[in-house]
Amino acid sequence: MPRLSTLSLHLSTLDSRTARPAAKVADPELWAAEHKVWALEVKRRAGSRCQWHGRGVHLFADRIVERKGGRAALDPANGQALCPMYHQVKTARTRAARMEA
Repeated sequence: MPRLSTLSLHLSTLDSRTARPAAKVADPELWAAEHKVWALEVKRRAGSRCQWHGRGVHLFADRIVERKGGRAALDPANGQALCPMYHQVKTARTRAARMEA
C-alpha cells in the first residue's frame, strides 16, 4: 500500500505571541466635530450616567439604531450613554443579530 506524505514538514506553526492582528482604525466620521457635539449631547442628556445601570463612569455615546440602520446618524434621540461593559454587551448583541439576518 502506498504511503501518504504529510504536509507537516511544509507548514509552520503560528506563534500568537509574535503574530499580532492588524491595528484597529476608527471610522473618520467618529472624529468629526459634528459627532463630538452629538456625543456630548447624548452624555449630557443622560446626566453623565450609564443608562443601563445608572452609575457615573467613563461613558460611550452609543447609537440605539446603527448608522446603517436608516435613522439620522446625529439625532440625539437615537443615542444612549453606556459604560464600557454595557457598551460591549450591546455591541455584541447587535453584531450577533446582524449576523443572523
